Amino acid sequence: MMQAPSSHDINARIDSLCKPPGSLGELESIARKLCAIQGTLSPSVSPRRVVVFAADHGVTSEGVTAWPSEVTGLVTRVMQSGRTASGVFAEHLHCEYEVVDVGLRARLPASRIPGSAVQFIDAAGRRGTGNLRFAAAMTGEEFDHAWAVGSARADAANDDGCRLVIGGEMGIGNTTAASCLASLLAGVDVQDAVGRGAGLNDIGLAKKVRVVEDAIARVRALEPLDAQQIGCEVGGLEIVALSGFYARAAALGLVIILDGYIATSAALLADAIHPQTKLNMIAGHRSAEPGHQAALQQLWLSPVLDLGCRLGEGTGALAALPLVDLAAAMINGMATLAELESP
Repeated sequence: MMQAPSSHDINARIDSLCKPPGSLGELESIARKLCAIQGTLSPSVSPRRVVVFAADHGVTSEGVTAWPSEVTGLVTRVMQSGRTASGVFAEHLHCEYEVVDVGLRARLPASRIPGSAVQFIDAAGRRGTGNLRFAAAMTGEEFDHAWAVGSARADAANDDGCRLVIGGEMGIGNTTAASCLASLLAGVDVQDAVGRGAGLNDIGLAKKVRVVEDAIARVRALEPLDAQQIGCEVGGLEIVALSGFYARAAALGLVIILDGYIATSAALLADAIHPQTKLNMIAGHRSAEPGHQAALQQLWLSPVLDLGCRLGEGTGALAALPLVDLAAAMINGMATLAELESP
């Protein structure tokens, strides 16, 4: 087995390319990360796959979202056709795309929609979480099930030869769970952790802050708790599945492009349970959600893009993918300065 290149080897390779050192800025940083993750000076970013996990949240009964919880299932059904933003982006960028029901309240038809290449998997163990304001979102067994679903999808991607993965999520109310996780796992102040999600007005935002404050106070009264127990108390089934997906993908040596605030809360949980998971991550973008930057800092990650996006589904990570492609093309295809001296 060939020895993985050192950071010195990676820097020397990038600096040897036909350009002034550092002149391609953050593209060089991305290339360094790709080389370090894959242990090679010739990183590959294809094949690649987007996996979107979908689930419902009991906390929506507290009025923490501008949309009814039924929208989760409706949007997931459109995802099966590949016609949501993440599906369209994935097709354009030559990414395989699959959607996993890990906790929708209502079961969706498992049959493939005619004309769609999207793979849909019904892997739900529980149909929606509990109301995290007053009780645990899920049991330990339900946490383990959701985690295992995500881990299995990372194994499947690896078995199919994927070198890069993106995790997405769909779940009305899941920014409330993400805010709780960011506060409890990264120490983000509640006022900074809670944002408008999918379009809350000022009244709704104030209500959401109170719900998160109540949930955090409830959990802190149970301390000491480990990260998995915190996930049981305030997580979402799709967030836990994403965490399992990230942890296993990192263990397999895959490149992970991280999406927005909810995906980053899943990354916090994954890294708290399996330290070093973050080393395989590239932060695709910084969300408009106010707590996202602090959560990224906890993971030592700097975002590639800052477009004001807050959709989720993996869309921000997909938006960054062309720059990741360019970074890989740079280190794999550019001539070296030494070649300038050749006759």
